[in-house]
Amino acid sequence: MRDVAIIGAGQVKIDEHWDVSLRHLAFKAVKAALADAGVAQVDALYVGNMLSGELAGQEHLGALVADFAGLRGIEALKVEAACGSGAAALRVGYVAVAGGLADIVVVVGVEKMTDMLGGDTTAALALAADGEYETSQGLSFVSVNALLMRRYMYEYNCTHQDFAPFAVNAHRNAVNNPYAMFRFPVTADRFVDAKMICDPINLLDSSPICDGAAAVVLAPAEMARSLNAAPVRIAASAIGTDALAIHDRRDPLVLDGGVISTRRAYEQAGVGPGDIDLFELHDAFSIMAALSLEAAGFAEKGQGVRLALDGEIGIDGKIPVATMGGLKGRGHPVGATGIYQIVEVVQQLRGLAGENQVKNARLGMAQNIGGSGATVVTHILERVE
Repeated sequence: MRDVAIIGAGQVKIDEHWDVSLRHLAFKAVKAALADAGVAQVDALYVGNMLSGELAGQEHLGALVADFAGLRGIEALKVEAACGSGAAALRVGYVAVAGGLADIVVVVGVEKMTDMLGGDTTAALALAADGEYETSQGLSFVSVNALLMRRYMYEYNCTHQDFAPFAVNAHRNAVNNPYAMFRFPVTADRFVDAKMICDPINLLDSSPICDGAAAVVLAPAEMARSLNAAPVRIAASAIGTDALAIHDRRDPLVLDGGVISTRRAYEQAGVGPGDIDLFELHDAFSIMAALSLEAAGFAEKGQGVRLALDGEIGIDGKIPVATMGGLKGRGHPVGATGIYQIVEVVQQLRGLAGENQVKNARLGMAQNIGGSGATVVTHILERVE
C-alpha cells in the first residue's frame, strides 16, 4: 500500500443555485481542485452523490462529469452512501491510489437539492432510512433524528436549550467562510425561539437544503511534493456500518458505525482522540453532533452536550468542531458534504483558514455520516512537514 496525499482542493459556494446545473456545479469544483493541484489530466474520477436521480433527473454521473470536465475516456464512477456519499467516494479514490491502480485521482462531491418542492426533497432524503420499517410508517429523516434527540434528553437529563452551543458555534465560524450559506451569528436565545420543525428539533437544530460541490485531487505521497508545495497526507481512511433502522441497533444512542470507523482510523494512523487538533463532524442535526463526539471518543456516553456547554468545541477549545461552519452554518448538500469537510481540514492543515485557523493544527479528522448512522466514514489528515 502506498501513502496517499491530497495535492489540490476546490469548492463552490453553497447556496440555492437555481441557475446552475448539476454538471456545472461539479465542473466548477473539479476545475478549482485541478488548478490548485497544478495538474490537467487524471487517471480516474469518482463522484459522491446521493440524490441526482431523484432530484435532478440524472444518473450516470461518473461519465457525465468526466466528459464535461474535459476528462473523457478515464475511469469514472458515481459512489452512493446516502449523506456519506462524498467521503465514501474519497475512500474509493484513496484505495485506487494506495493500491497502485491509479496515480492521479480527482474526487468530487456534488448535490443539487433546491430545484424541487420541499416535500419532494424530504421524501428523497428519507430514502437513507429503512424503507420497509421506517419510511413506510411515515417517518421522515428529521423525525428519526427527533426521536433520537428526545430519547437522549430523557436518558441523560438534559434540555433542548443545552444543544444551543452547537448552532452558536457553527454560525460563528460560518461568518468567516466565504463558501458558507449562512454567514451570520445566532445566539442561544434565538436558538430557543426558533420555529419548531419536529419536536424537539427546531430550525436552528437543522442543516439546510442547498446546492454545492467540492473536490480534491489525490496522488501518491512520494510524488506529492513534486506536484504541490503544500500536500496533505491521508493518514487514515475507514468505514463502519450499522443497521439502517434505529430499532435494530444495539443501542440507539450509540453510533456503532462511528465507533467502528474511528477506531479503525485511529489504529491506521497510530493516534488517539487526544492527538486530533480539529474534528469536522456531521452536524446535520444537533443530536448528531453530540452522538458523533461520543462515538469518536471525545466525550463519554451522554456527555457530548456537556463538552459543547463547557465551551470546548470552539476554535480555541479542547476539540474544535465545525471550524468553517459545519453542516449547520456552511450548509449540507448531502452528497457533497463529505468533500467539503475534507477541503476544510486541508485549509486548516495548510494554515489557510483565516480568522478560523486552529493554532498549530497538525492532525485533522473528518467524519461523514450516511443516514442516521448506518454508514460512517472517517478520515484523518496530517500536515506534511
